[in-house]
Amino acid sequence: MKRLSKTIKTIALSVLLVTGFTYVASAGSLENMERERAILLETMLSGDISVEERQTRINIARTRLIDLERMVLRDKKLVGKNTPMVRAAFENYDLTFIAHAAVEKNRSLAEHWLGEIGVSTQSLMNARSGRR
Repeated sequence: MKRLSKTIKTIALSVLLVTGFTYVASAGSLENMERERAILLETMLSGDISVEERQTRINIARTRLIDLERMVLRDKKLVGKNTPMVRAAFENYDLTFIAHAAVEKNRSLAEHWLGEIGVSTQSLMNARSGRR
């Protein structure tokens, strides 16, 4: 009886381990694009890297973003979805699809993003560094 109970426990544990490890969390195309865009914005705003390093990282992120934006625009799974994330993404085209919008407006990524959030050159020049 003990041997049977141990065998059942072993089988149950094996099944749990196998099914637990076969579950793979997957992000959709929109989530991947949002993550890459966040990395780009973090790079643009980082004060810890040199100008050359920043430009290299921005160029790499721009290439990735262009591909990811195309994937989102062609993603059939998003058609008809009315989730808040999908709605917000397509309502704010110029901020969501930042690489395409910057090219369409013939501006750099940083210039386009700052303009869309309402930060002008004049407001940057008048800003003071400090704590809030």
